Amino acid sequence: MKIVIAPDSFKECLRADQVAKAFQRGFEQAISHVDCLLCPVGDGGEGTISAIGQSLNLEEKFQEVTGPFGQKLAMPYFLKGETALFEVADLIGLGQIPLEKRNPLKIQTRGIGELIRYLTEQGIKKIYVGVGGTASNDGGIGIAAGLGYQFYDKNGMELSGTGETLLVLDSVSNEIAFKIPDDVEIRILADVKSPLCGHEGATYTFGKQKGLEYHLFKPVDLAIQSFYEKNAPMTLKLQGAGAGGGIAAGLCTFAQARIVSGIDTCLDLIDFDKKVADADLVIVGEGRLDCQSLIGKAPIGVAKRTPAGVPVIAICGSLSEDLPPLPFENILAAFSILEKSEPLEDSLNNASRYLENTAANIGRLLNLGKI
Repeated sequence: MKIVIAPDSFKECLRADQVAKAFQRGFEQAISHVDCLLCPVGDGGEGTISAIGQSLNLEEKFQEVTGPFGQKLAMPYFLKGETALFEVADLIGLGQIPLEKRNPLKIQTRGIGELIRYLTEQGIKKIYVGVGGTASNDGGIGIAAGLGYQFYDKNGMELSGTGETLLVLDSVSNEIAFKIPDDVEIRILADVKSPLCGHEGATYTFGKQKGLEYHLFKPVDLAIQSFYEKNAPMTLKLQGAGAGGGIAAGLCTFAQARIVSGIDTCLDLIDFDKKVADADLVIVGEGRLDCQSLIGKAPIGVAKRTPAGVPVIAICGSLSEDLPPLPFENILAAFSILEKSEPLEDSLNNASRYLENTAANIGRLLNLGKI
């Protein structure tokens, strides 16, 4: 039996490759002759690029760039020929920022622009960027700063390229800005379709979880809108521009990037269609399967790309009550790994064992069909 195991990460718990390996251990306990093909995936959220790198066994490299508080940090990226992949969360991810320092208007994202400039100067022709899970809400201004754009207040004083700059910004200079070469393609892997501004945009949708105080939502949102009305009005109409606290908007405007489906691009890069062609079973999973999963998230994306006739089973941390009746979107059955009622912290700590146990139980059920 060939089982293709293609889970997303379990947020704040396990990476996608760790989830996949736990599933593998469980199935190998229960099924004597099983071939588990591990294909960790991501949909553009945090961990996507790492999952792709693990699936393809890519070479990981590091480049020194400006960190979230202005310090110098080694930023990881994956390299294959003239293609590079990196994830902004590795530099400014919410999990990287201590609680007492979480202020999305002060977090610097200029290191992302610096890395893009470095990669293009090294001859890289195609760059894939995962933008999920950031701690910033700067509307993408930090990307511009990293590429050499300069910002000034009404008195001509130069400002830093952070979100708070937008509240007092008067003018922008591109005099020393780096221009992305025409033969370089930058693709943003996104798992959200939020616009940049408005009540469905970056600030109102994600500001709270990043530590932005509610009374600042309106002024920050209006400041971002004003910035793009003056510099790139078409960006305000772009679906998905709000991803990464507006980093997607900055990449599109200042680095000529294009937003693409995170999960479909991931599956294309790892050649999923070829790997799943002769599968007997596909396993998908994420931390919580809910109605939001139906809109471009990894488990549904994998299920839709699985050939007709190949059963898909979801194994998740928890299942929401708002899910439609099974089967749906090619998913035949869905299981929660929770074995007992316990504090969330305990569930997170025990997740690997619970994943393994659930996979083993499903494997035993599969064996019943052979009796």
